[in-house]
This record gives sequence, C-alpha cells and structure tokens, in this order.
Amino acid sequence: MAVKIEGSCDPRFKRVKEVFADSFENGIEVGAAVAAVVDGKTVFDLWGGYADKAKTKPWTRDTLVNVFSTTKGLTAMCAHRLVDQGKLDIDAPVSKYWPEFAQAGKEKIPVNFLLTHRAGLAAVKKQLPMDAYSNWPVMCAALAAQEPWWEPGTAQGYHALTFGYLVGEVIRRITGKTPGTYLREEIAGPLKLDIHIGVDASFDPRIAELMTAPPAPADKPDQLATMTVDPESMSYKAIANPRPCVDAELVNSREWRGAEIPAANGHATARALATLYAALATGGELNGYRVLTPASIKRAYTEQANGPDLVLGVTSRWGLGFALNQPAAPIGPNPRTFGHPGAGGSIGFADPDARVGFGYTMNQMGADALIDGRAASLFNAMFAAL
Repeated sequence: MAVKIEGSCDPRFKRVKEVFADSFENGIEVGAAVAAVVDGKTVFDLWGGYADKAKTKPWTRDTLVNVFSTTKGLTAMCAHRLVDQGKLDIDAPVSKYWPEFAQAGKEKIPVNFLLTHRAGLAAVKKQLPMDAYSNWPVMCAALAAQEPWWEPGTAQGYHALTFGYLVGEVIRRITGKTPGTYLREEIAGPLKLDIHIGVDASFDPRIAELMTAPPAPADKPDQLATMTVDPESMSYKAIANPRPCVDAELVNSREWRGAEIPAANGHATARALATLYAALATGGELNGYRVLTPASIKRAYTEQANGPDLVLGVTSRWGLGFALNQPAAPIGPNPRTFGHPGAGGSIGFADPDARVGFGYTMNQMGADALIDGRAASLFNAMFAAL
C-alpha cells in the first residue's frame, strides 16, 4: 500500500514531493518530514509514513524526532546570540567564563576553538560512568580535567558529543541557564518553534522511534565501523565513552530524551528547522523578532577550518559551529550555505544566496557518512526548482 504524503507543497516544488514519495515506495524511509521556507514563505511542508518500527503510529504534522548532531547548529546559534548580547567574546579564553577549564594546559584555548572542533577535546580518555551523558557535572568535570589530544588550533577533529558540553557549559556559566533553557527562552519560545534540547515525559507520545541504520553497502566506506575498530582510540571514545551514542535503545530511552546533550539530543520537526534557518538566510529576523544580527550570521558561515578530520577520517570544513559546503558533501550549489547534519540523516541549513531554510527529519537512520542521500535528493530537487 502506498504511503500517503501529507502537508502542503507549492506546485513549483512538485518534484520534491515526488522524490519524497519515492523514498517510501523504495522502502528506504519509514517515517519522515521535509520542509523549506523561501523568503519567509513556506514552499513545502511534507510528512508521511510511521513514527514507530512496528508501523502502527502514523507520522503526523507534529511528530518530533531526535536529530543527533543537527542539534549542534542550535547550540551554536545560542552562542552567537550571546555574542550579539555582548555577553560572550568568542576570541577570549574559555577559562574566562569557566575557570576550571584551565587545567591540563588549556588556559589559553579560545572559545572559537570549541565551536570549530579545534580544541583537541574530541573525547574523554578515562572511562566515564554509564550515566555520564545525562550527568552534566560529571561530563564538564571530565572535560575540564582532560588534556587535549593534539595541540589546540593545529588540527581539527569532530567533537561528536563533547561539543555540546563544552559550548553548553560556556553558555551556562554566562547565563546561569542550561543550554536547553536558553534555547527555549531566547529562540524557540519567542518564535513558537517546536525545537527542544531535553524534553520531559509529556513529549513522549509524539516522539518518533529511531531505528538503527542498516550496514553500509560493500562499495561504500562504513565510517562507524572504521571509528569503532580500536576501543582505546580517540575516534572510538568520541562516540562511545561511556557507551555508543548511535544506539537506538539508548536514544529512544527516557534517560536520553530527558537529558540535555546539546551536541546530539535535540528533538525537532523539519518545519521548525526550516523556519529557524530561513530566518538566518534572510538577515536574522522572524516575525519582528531578531534571532541573530547580520554580523553574527556572516561570522557563522566564514570558514575557520578546512582539512582532514582526525576523528572522522574525512575532509571537513567549518564555520563557527556550522558545517559549510564542501566538494565531498555539497549542500546545494551556493558557497555560503551553512547548517548541520545529524547522524542517520537529519539536517537543517540556511542558504543566504537562495534565501532558503531547509529541514529534514526521519526515524530510519541511514548509513551515509556526511550528508544523507535521501536529504540530498530532496534539497537538490528544491534547488532545481528555485
């Protein structure tokens, strides 16, 4: 039986709807949503499929799902907003805001190194207690004590989980608010956006069940398999200390959902991601409320790092907290595109040249290393119609 695609779609973007429907027909999608906002107008907002593995719960207009590292873009926005508010100097040492961070030779590391994966703190070396992901003080104390894995600023390596605690603790020290609270009060709440870092049990009925990615095809590199060969390696510990984070049982648990893990446990709708990034694509304001200044937006997409990633084993290109367009993982045709993908496939991004914000969420995780093929098919169809 064909999956019914619900929502709205401007006729100009009918190819996007066809591509979306094809993913369900081909069996590579279980439940998903995709949306785009161009020049402040929603041009498509589509959803379909099922929110659970058993295919008993339909994916609805308001289905939320864990978006893994797509969360990092939201956390970065919070940091940039603090810059706009005159409360954060991203070139100042982290220890100015978080004195305990100065341990183990880290007293001079600037905040911008945290945002660009250059701080050398991609993982905690010592084995952490099993509940560490949901124990903020334990994670922050471990990172404050951790010696950098490389000389900060000389290389980059994806801070898969630690990014959220590092940037998040700076936010908390400055504001007295957890990153999830700051996001809610300063961005998501005023804009009425369904985006959250840390959700209580009342949200559970509308959160989709994530499903582990199938093994990568033989002709494609299996990034996760490469990273998990050596349990003592930095790459392994970056995604698996205290336990593997890309694990359906973990991310579907109440413990995970209720914690604040600002690198990896954001819950959002595609519509909310597209709307928020659309504000950044058109100068930083939405419905009369300023999210970021044009200066912060320009800083966000200005290249800070470009080269081999010591954790992922791929080339990566970074702005300040955001992934940038690059040949190995293009996000459309324009050079200033910035946003963040998440493990398994979700993505949110802004394209200031096309004045578009895009969001894609799903519950069947994919095995693509950087940009998910399903998301790419959708945004490529969108760009072709612009």
